[in-house]
Amino acid sequence: MDLLLRIAMVVVPSYLIGAIPSSFVVGKLVRGIDLREHGSGNLGAANTFRVLGPGAAVPVLAFDIIKGFIAVRYFSTFGGPGIWYGMLAVLVVVIGHNYSVFIGFSGGKGVGTTAGAFLALAPWAVAFCIGVWIVVLLLSRIVSIASMIASALLPFAVLFENRYLDREGHVAVQLLAVAVTLLILFTHRGNIRRLARGEEKRIF
Repeated sequence: MDLLLRIAMVVVPSYLIGAIPSSFVVGKLVRGIDLREHGSGNLGAANTFRVLGPGAAVPVLAFDIIKGFIAVRYFSTFGGPGIWYGMLAVLVVVIGHNYSVFIGFSGGKGVGTTAGAFLALAPWAVAFCIGVWIVVLLLSRIVSIASMIASALLPFAVLFENRYLDREGHVAVQLLAVAVTLLILFTHRGNIRRLARGEEKRIF
């Protein structure tokens, strides 16, 4: 029972903060619209940029990153010490972002929230992936390509960081990175189909 209570103390706040739909809220506040009905139909920073511009997209992205970081750095401690509660918080906060109870279990694709969550576990790996994301975006001008490539490199970046910094539970964190990467690729399945047809839109 004590273990279940500890798990619940991590899962509940991590899910709820992850489920806060920042782009949905900003869309309603700025223009009174549901972003799921505009642009790509996705609730994320990229579609916010496409529909509402950078002034709205930057706060959305920042909030998505911050909520992932808070869940792992702070809410995971509600369960107790150790890496395992942090890993649980990663999974739950990303799931909360992708499947928010506040908007009918819809949501974004989890890229920004994943970055924030892993920032608390493997900051150098995240910094590397952000650098890759920026370079690929500038070259391709397609957010989905940049996001998928950066996500695919996350497990390797985590492995590199953990091997040289000897972090606790590095094998488990690497496996977690693989799992989250697969989830991100799954949420991009529509983008993959559009890329195959040559129909994916450029961000600018």
